[in-house]
Amino acid sequence: MTIYVGNLSYRATEADLKLVFAEYGEVKRVVLPTDRDTGRMRGFAFVDMSEDAQEDVAITELDGAEWMGRQLRVNKAKPREEERRSNWTKRES
Repeated sequence: MTIYVGNLSYRATEADLKLVFAEYGEVKRVVLPTDRDTGRMRGFAFVDMSEDAQEDVAITELDGAEWMGRQLRVNKAKPREEERRSNWTKRES
């Protein structure tokens, strides 16, 4: 499972997120997408942890928490493939 972390401060770094999520278990990967044109962070991230149970606790504890002056949105990330299919279906309707 991958965790989606939204409404991030643009000052947040990969190291910052690793520290926060490490409180709940081993962090395997953090991805901070950037805008292609500007190189600026897009305000969200994806976090992978070593165990699903750790991810569940992190989601429960951090969703709605204030961090770096922003209220985080933390939930299970939706698979990209499903997202593309649903967008394709909407266009055809």
